[in-house]
Amino acid sequence: MQTVSLSFFRFASTTDRLWAFVMMGAGRFAMGRVPHIGFWKLCGSGTGEGFTPVPNTAVYAILATWPDEATAREQTGTARIFQRYRRRAAESWTVFLSPTSARGVWSGVAPFEVTEAPSPGPLAALTRATIKPSVAMKFWRKVPDISKMIGSDRNVTFKIGIGEVPLFHQVTFSIWPDTDSMADFARADGPHAQAIRAVREGNWFREELYARFRVLGDAGSWEGGSPLTKLERPV
Repeated sequence: MQTVSLSFFRFASTTDRLWAFVMMGAGRFAMGRVPHIGFWKLCGSGTGEGFTPVPNTAVYAILATWPDEATAREQTGTARIFQRYRRRAAESWTVFLSPTSARGVWSGVAPFEVTEAPSPGPLAALTRATIKPSVAMKFWRKVPDISKMIGSDRNVTFKIGIGEVPLFHQVTFSIWPDTDSMADFARADGPHAQAIRAVREGNWFREELYARFRVLGDAGSWEGGSPLTKLERPV
């Protein structure tokens, strides 16, 4: 069963932030040599809730696919490139995911293999788009209202905006307690719905990918603990 890992690293000092920025290019050779790794991407993040075109120089991410969860945990824990990131980072957190639905492509590739049906309980959602340069400013003018909306939604367990190239490559990632809470946010007649309509009517994206995942577990900490503890409900 394919497992997806999404690792986040927070860097404190200017030197470490500069190192992480350089690794966006320099780390590519090492990533390709990690045993059993499939599709992978090195990403930066946005400021605020993450859904902005202004880079957050403190937070970087690595997305990767693996043949199974055991391999994902072993390699993200022991592979030299991941260890180098953790040694430099003030904090790091990895969430492990199993794809339950996916449509579209990323850099011309369909990276996620769906091997199980959606099930009740917590889920993660990932969207990725290549924005056409001619409409980039229109797109980003819509984003602040969406960022404010998702930031105030108490149901969202974790959310962040990441990407490979500022302005033109955007990835949104969020974790929700259940399908209903995520669907309520997506269907609400507000900034998010309005942006979706504008994207569809204007054909703003050159490439799109939409995926959902079952949350398998995590390792490390973010903001002092595991974001997944927010998913726990009293029996």
